[in-house]
Amino acid sequence: MQKPEPVIDGNTVFSVSDASALLKGVVETAFPRIKIRGELSQITRASSGHVYMTIKDAGAAISVIVWRGTPIAFKLEEGMEVILTGRFTTYPARSNYQIIASEIEMAGVGAILKMLEERKRKLAAEGLFDTARKKPLPKLPQRVGIVTSPTGAAFQDIQNRLRERFPVHVLLYPATVQGVSAATEVAAGIEYFNRMNNVDVIIVARGGGALEDLLPFSEEIVVRAAAASHIPLISGVGHEPDWMLIDFAADYRAPTPTGAAEVLVPTKLALSQDIDNLWMRLSGNFVARLNNAKQRMEAINVKSPKQLVMEHMQRLDDLGRTMNVLVNAKVDIAKQKIHMVSTFPNILQNRMMALGQAVNHLGQMLQSLSYKSVLSRGYAIVRDKDNNIIGRADAGIPATIEFADGVMKI
Repeated sequence: MQKPEPVIDGNTVFSVSDASALLKGVVETAFPRIKIRGELSQITRASSGHVYMTIKDAGAAISVIVWRGTPIAFKLEEGMEVILTGRFTTYPARSNYQIIASEIEMAGVGAILKMLEERKRKLAAEGLFDTARKKPLPKLPQRVGIVTSPTGAAFQDIQNRLRERFPVHVLLYPATVQGVSAATEVAAGIEYFNRMNNVDVIIVARGGGALEDLLPFSEEIVVRAAAASHIPLISGVGHEPDWMLIDFAADYRAPTPTGAAEVLVPTKLALSQDIDNLWMRLSGNFVARLNNAKQRMEAINVKSPKQLVMEHMQRLDDLGRTMNVLVNAKVDIAKQKIHMVSTFPNILQNRMMALGQAVNHLGQMLQSLSYKSVLSRGYAIVRDKDNNIIGRADAGIPATIEFADGVMKI
């Protein structure tokens, strides 16, 4: 770089404050706007909302201030390579020079992809991309909510394709789809439809563009809003090769805004064919059931009243024969019991005679065994005064002697 000419007389004596003020004026006049590329480090967020950090490369480092409210489209992180736009100024109290940043953008696709990959791993670890969380899309939605720019081509493409295929009621939430406020507005649109619960499905859409232009759809606030939606959500951002982080959190990822409309509703022809196929299945099933019913009815034999009466008479005859058999069996059993009762007196008389003979026989035996018969043969029984039989001669008297014809006392 060319060395500038001196602006002051080297013999002039300045106070410290005057010299600092002069230096501040020279620096701010010489560098009212400058772009610097480098790596961020020492990022500090003060309670006031200001951000203090350093931008550096292999040979130098410069202090940077980002005042609160300065629009930044992404989160500042250590080691991130950026292109910073701002103005040089000095801080006399510390004899420092620094840059007041007005814009910050990522430096190159590589840095952006690295940031997106790290953010993707973080959000995936939280389960925001899990397949189990995906909700099925409605078959034929009646109301569709669209979050996109009202002036962009994406909105017109979606409307045109819906009208061509299957017209539905469309509600638009206008949102900026590029720039610092885009992520906040897109997330607000998703939350609005979920809060109002006035649509069957949500489409978040944007046409194609550079990777830097699509970054709002990879911001955490948008991804978390999509994952938290209880209404099925379709992501239709960019073109087929473009993958934003909202694509992983959405219930369905369409390659383009037009593709989102195509996956959401069928064509009139396809719907008509589906209805025809359904009618064929229903009519075929109805005809088959009707034929089955007809065959069952034909199998039924309609009988005349005379035939019904004859059949009932036949059943009565069968019952009569069965009753005769049962009654005759009962009568035979009763006759047998009566015959047994009629022969009971003869049986009783015979048993009485047998018992009488047994008694006579026992009497004869008792008579033959009685001591009376012994006495009749000339024997006698001697008893003492206690009526005990005396068996010895020295028993003494008084005593009684029993003979066959009487008793004598001695």
